[in-house]
Amino acid sequence: MRKNLLGACLLALALAACQSLPTAPSAPSAADDNLNAVLWMQTSAEYRAVALSVYQAAGARLDQALADPDWDALDPEERALAGSAAGLPPAVIVDIDETVLDNSPYQARLVRDGGEYHDDSWADWVGERRAAPVPGALEFARLAAGRGVAVVYLSNRTRESAPDTLANLREAGFPVPDDNAFLGKGTRVEGCEGSGSDKRCRRLLAGSRYRVLMQFGDQLGDFVAVEEETRPARARLLARHAGWFGERWWMLPNPSYGGWEPATFGGDWSQPRERRRAAKRAALRTGPE
Repeated sequence: MRKNLLGACLLALALAACQSLPTAPSAPSAADDNLNAVLWMQTSAEYRAVALSVYQAAGARLDQALADPDWDALDPEERALAGSAAGLPPAVIVDIDETVLDNSPYQARLVRDGGEYHDDSWADWVGERRAAPVPGALEFARLAAGRGVAVVYLSNRTRESAPDTLANLREAGFPVPDDNAFLGKGTRVEGCEGSGSDKRCRRLLAGSRYRVLMQFGDQLGDFVAVEEETRPARARLLARHAGWFGERWWMLPNPSYGGWEPATFGGDWSQPRERRRAAKRAALRTGPE
């Protein structure tokens, strides 16, 4: 009887000890290249400060641009093709995504779910019509419209997305006088053949209608044609046009996606994610160039 009692006590003590041991931590989630980028855009005061700096500085330049009849923000080669700006009404050209509308909730869902961009999930997000204004964008667009300057929304959202896109812009408070303010991917431009996401033909169309005072975007291709998506080619393009940024061209920060990313892995999105990720890691510098 005493042995049974002793055994029962020892068993109870052992069970209690096991129950008091800390549980093993769950395995950490796989690293996601976009976690910090999206978190910064959604939560940091610094992101808001940068976006506000861009739009407030542009607003301070607007009257100067409007008063100077020779002021034009189209690349000179594109202006030559679009025709003279003399006598045309003034406009600013703005990209939409991550320039005037914030789509970080869509990117956050990809981070949460371990997914990647897909046309179907993107179309679902656009259909929600819930993208909020990028800080400073709404105030600048209203300032421009109040000065009689048209706001042209030149975007790589498709023409098919026009109803949802225009509704989102209008509900957010942006000036959209008519549907012609939206030049989406797939817009037909007489005498100009564009391909893929290239915006050149649509910029020429806008330039044939308006004297373009300023352009806003989050990618180099929002301002001028990018002939070759490689890091050296993009660096040369920036060097040629560096003097226009902060005066006629205004770049918004977007660390979550863009042409800079595929430029690190040869533009080949068919590669497995880990191979693309390895190429991006290999592009990192750990010392001066």
